[in-house]
Amino acid sequence: MDPADLSPEQAAEESHRLTGRILELRDAYYERDEVLVDDAEYDAMLRRLDEIERLFPALQSQDSPTQTVGGRAQTTLFDPVTHLERMLSLDNVFSREEFEVWAGKVVAASGRPIRWLCELKIDGLAINLRYERGRLVSAATRGDGVVGEDVTENVRRMSVIPTQLQGDAHPEVVEVRGEVFFPVEAFRELNAAQAEAGERVFANPRNAASGSLRQKAEGKNAKAMELMERRLSSLGMLVHGIGAWPNPPVSSQSEVYDLLCSWGLPTSSHYRVVDSVEEAADFIVRTGEDRHSVEHEIDGVVVKVDELALHDELGATSRAPRWAIAYKYPPEQVNTTLLDIVVSVGRTGRATPFAVMKKVRVAGSEVRQATLHNQDVVKAKGVLIGDTVVLRKAGDVIPEVLGPVVELRDGTEREFVMPTNCPECGTPLAPAKEGDVDLRCPNARSCPAQVRGRVEHIGSRGALDIEALGEVSAAALTQPIVPEDPPLHTEAGLFSLTLADLFPIEVIVRDNETGLPKLRDDGTEKTDTPFRRQRKKSDGPFDPEAEGFQGTETHVPSKNAVDLIANLDGAKQKPLWRFLVSLSIRHVGPVAARALADWFGSLAAMRSASREELAAVEGVGPTIADALIDWFSVDWHQEIIDRWYADGVPFETPGHPGPGAAANAGGVLAGITVVATGSLEGFTREGALEAIIAAGGKAASSVSKKTDFVAAGPGAGSKLAKAESLGLRIIDAEQFALLVTEGPGALSETSGEPSGADDAMDDLAVADATTEAATGD
Repeated sequence: MDPADLSPEQAAEESHRLTGRILELRDAYYERDEVLVDDAEYDAMLRRLDEIERLFPALQSQDSPTQTVGGRAQTTLFDPVTHLERMLSLDNVFSREEFEVWAGKVVAASGRPIRWLCELKIDGLAINLRYERGRLVSAATRGDGVVGEDVTENVRRMSVIPTQLQGDAHPEVVEVRGEVFFPVEAFRELNAAQAEAGERVFANPRNAASGSLRQKAEGKNAKAMELMERRLSSLGMLVHGIGAWPNPPVSSQSEVYDLLCSWGLPTSSHYRVVDSVEEAADFIVRTGEDRHSVEHEIDGVVVKVDELALHDELGATSRAPRWAIAYKYPPEQVNTTLLDIVVSVGRTGRATPFAVMKKVRVAGSEVRQATLHNQDVVKAKGVLIGDTVVLRKAGDVIPEVLGPVVELRDGTEREFVMPTNCPECGTPLAPAKEGDVDLRCPNARSCPAQVRGRVEHIGSRGALDIEALGEVSAAALTQPIVPEDPPLHTEAGLFSLTLADLFPIEVIVRDNETGLPKLRDDGTEKTDTPFRRQRKKSDGPFDPEAEGFQGTETHVPSKNAVDLIANLDGAKQKPLWRFLVSLSIRHVGPVAARALADWFGSLAAMRSASREELAAVEGVGPTIADALIDWFSVDWHQEIIDRWYADGVPFETPGHPGPGAAANAGGVLAGITVVATGSLEGFTREGALEAIIAAGGKAASSVSKKTDFVAAGPGAGSKLAKAESLGLRIIDAEQFALLVTEGPGALSETSGEPSGADDAMDDLAVADATTEAATGD
């Protein structure tokens, strides 16, 4: 109903309802980092409330959501900080017509031509930095605009924010406003690591940024602190304005940016100053078309009056300035048909409902499947099989079913019923512990889906890095259509495989993320024969005995099959830590595995160690110690170890002197901590880390004051910036090669500034793609 048609009683009732809902959504968004509705729905509610209050002024109070900035003034997590000048929000427009109406009012109010500064609206967390005489003294969230939360200690851990401004002649005190965000690539890596560790996956980069910045260090063990440091060092920030600053020596917003940049503060290059409303509107349109090419998430464009004197003349309402507006882009969402809801079982046994939809293009890619997380989420979304549903990319990354289009139902839709038994092996599903919402298949040993997931994990980059053991190969070995009896019933037999075991095999191709069958355009399941091909005449004569395989003249093993056997044989020489990761021990990812391998030197030494001895290893702790002991106590896990031992996996580091003493303690980097970041010529990511460890050094994943050297190449990202801010020794690929072979002495006569530093600086816009998942599940 149009607000103008409401009676006073109806208006009061709706105002009360909208106020309660908006405050509920604000609390979830700002305090718990939860997104319960999309921006468009939230903004629509706020605008509806504003319209009602304009028509019925008696309903508007000073603490109405239309008059206040979102977020609480204080929380129990952080100390309060009072801003020297209010931090306002922005009013929104959603169409070119609305923008032009707003701009016309501003021009009319100013009485003179206006230059407009147009910049990207970052989807992040607002922050206020207070500097006194160039030194950072506090950092606070926006809160209610007057009082925010003190996050100074966490901000100091962010490499992009200087604690001391560059240059001189800084004001006695100045507040700098900006936005903290997760770069898109860093966000993808974070969510991958969270999922791998069995932790909560963030809905979007804004939530991830808020969740990372608003966390407390108190009570965290060394492992948790390392993860916290890593997340904070991955955060980006761009400053976009000033708060308290009496008589700034500049006259325009664009000059403010130049000055802030000269102080060493991160400013955006994605802004333009234009002379007309039409040019500003064109900037909005062009940016919307290219929004996915930006390194961080955006949800619109902010247009500001460039002249600072006009800011004072135009003033502000109780919640927003009159000299700036946010043009909000609609979220990219489409309608499609929910064909089915099927349940997939993953490597850890978790049973996850997935929406199977009619293929549709959204946010630049075609989508057919999306996770529904668990049966409670399916119920909460209210979707029925057969519904027309609204689909979007959450954060333009993760496909998400928002809900049904109820008015399009025709009565043929049906409810989803969560199965009581595992769809892969028939074992009754159950929660891992009392109170868990998620159901799991407890048949870890022989559930085909879990075996497939573990085998695929073994071939992954973080484990044994076996190129020929990927998604299709893992499915072929564990869940083939042909033969009826799979080559592998568990991963125990992996290193016993021969070419004869791989021929012939036909398999359903499965989605890497969901584990569900991939579908052809006609809806049938895709199949593949990864280890079989028809022999071509050009291949020359076939000698079965020379090949070690009894084949025929018409069919022989494919190159994939030959490569897999060769790769598996070569993998037996991989370092011990990689085999630890490959065993799928809960919480034992690459970082913990390296620490264990370096300390104990062999799997046998780990098995004989007590809980206290395991937990005492730096980077391990009691949780991982318990996981190791639990894993070793399972009989079929012992079968894996015994079979792999028998098939030539050494499970030890050659020459290691035993528990408590690193094999390379006397190496040229003994006692030296090195961080390798970016692309180092001559070294892969893993190769650089292994070179450091082989030389007796500590290969750290994050930069700190304890870091001795930072080896930086193109794409070094935030780690390079942090190293520079701490004044650490930075070296390039050539110097790194000297360091790991000859030690620090070989660099004594070289410059502290690497020859590749300029190249690395040029690539700071590239997100650091080397974030390593510290835990596994």
